[in-house]
Amino acid sequence: MISGNLLRRTTLSTLIGATVLGTALLTGCSDNKPAGGPPMGPMPVTVLEVQPQKVPSSVEVMAQTEGARETEVRARVAGILVKRLYQEGETVKAGQPLFQIDRSSYEIALAEAKAKAEQTSREMNRLKSLIEAKAISQKEYDDSASNNAIAQAALRQAELNLSWTIVTAPVSGTTGRAAKSEGNLITAGADSLLTSIYQSNPIWVRFSLGDSDLAKLAGGRVTNKNISGVELILADGTVYPKTGKLNFLASNIDTTLGTQALRAEFDNHDNQLLPGQFVRIRLLTGERDGVFLVPQSAVVQTEQGPLVMLAGEGDKVTPRPIQAGEWRGKDWVILGGLKAGDKVIIDNLIKLRPGAPVAPHGPGEKPGAPAPAKDAAAPAKEAAPAPAKQG
Repeated sequence: MISGNLLRRTTLSTLIGATVLGTALLTGCSDNKPAGGPPMGPMPVTVLEVQPQKVPSSVEVMAQTEGARETEVRARVAGILVKRLYQEGETVKAGQPLFQIDRSSYEIALAEAKAKAEQTSREMNRLKSLIEAKAISQKEYDDSASNNAIAQAALRQAELNLSWTIVTAPVSGTTGRAAKSEGNLITAGADSLLTSIYQSNPIWVRFSLGDSDLAKLAGGRVTNKNISGVELILADGTVYPKTGKLNFLASNIDTTLGTQALRAEFDNHDNQLLPGQFVRIRLLTGERDGVFLVPQSAVVQTEQGPLVMLAGEGDKVTPRPIQAGEWRGKDWVILGGLKAGDKVIIDNLIKLRPGAPVAPHGPGEKPGAPAPAKDAAAPAKEAAPAPAKQG
């Protein structure tokens, strides 16, 4: 029994010793490891070496398109709407039938007016021969002529009413949603609106200029002399291929918004633009010389203002505050803060820190690969003597 306890104590001591030894070995191994990973090399970045250039100066604002004509299509006579004769949203021509109103009551009214007109015409012709024979008084004949004229006018009105049961397009353009459905009672008053037609060629674009925009123009106002052109920018950032012109300029400033209302006109023969689209209008105001173009993604907005990151002396990151102007396509016009030859970093901006080393390369170029390591065995091979020639 004593020998068994002694055996268990010996085994337990052996396990504890092994555990302590293993822990010491692990601690020693961990102490031999380096504190961090291998140092990282300079960050590869794409740089754009900027040069001063001449670009058009402009003012760019939000705008919305509208049809050159927005015509309401209204019913001229009352009745039940029987049928819609067009597809909502399609392009129609002037005079094209759009709606059919029940015509039965107007056909009856036309028949009555026609019978009445024929009767008064016969009566006037009968009295005409009598007046020539002086068998009746002049008043009787004059009354008959007046009754015939009234009947003929009523006949003409009845014919018009019947024709108006077919509602046609007053102008050519794109139709809107129908305001009434088949079976609805149409009245000829305020409830007579059936649809609208939008004439989209040419198309108009409405916009306004605020005080800050007007301040960029010579004299602080829009005139024919300080606006050299009008461009339209679509929602995807592309420029509409056709230039426009101003066709309306408000003569006063809106006292509520503090803006001046303007309107431009663009050719829209292919119907690329639809009424109601939100676009941007660019008013060309001349040219700026000695400015720089920098991609919009390279400009960093801070609380102190916009800045760009340069690959400065020794290829180290150097922040540079700038004076930004307007956008020009996908670039930002830089009015001040840069000089010719500055290398503006245009990517990996979020990873950069001032003073950090970078490895710059031009746009479209691949980052420079590290130089290949020399083979240690190569010199030994070169030093080995050539085998002797055997005779």
